[in-house]
Amino acid sequence: MKKILLAYDGGEPARHALDTAAEFALKFGASISVVSVVPVHPGRAPVEPWDDSAVHAQELLEARSLLRQKGIEADLMEPAGDPARTIEHIAAEGGFDAIVLGSRGLSALGRALQGSVSEHVATHAEATVIIAR
Repeated sequence: MKKILLAYDGGEPARHALDTAAEFALKFGASISVVSVVPVHPGRAPVEPWDDSAVHAQELLEARSLLRQKGIEADLMEPAGDPARTIEHIAAEGGFDAIVLGSRGLSALGRALQGSVSEHVATHAEATVIIAR
């Protein structure tokens, strides 16, 4: 494991994912890139607070700070698109060995209505996927 992609959104599950990614990076001497995907909803302007690019930029700075406290320098990425597919695409194009992300713990109804990023990435990505809870 040499290249880790950490999906980070600032929530508690993402913080668990950050800790997990940092542990693996330190153990294996791997690099970490952090991605926070600005969701794009076709046909409408962003209206939800988490759709704002500035929010994602702040999340990335938070992740960088937390990783630096652990002695890890990370690359930061803030693409826009469908979060699950974008994470999957970045991992494949960037040659990442592992993807680490948190699970929001959605109910069956929540997964049906919103979709689960972690579930999609786990079932579609070519890299090893680690879901932190």
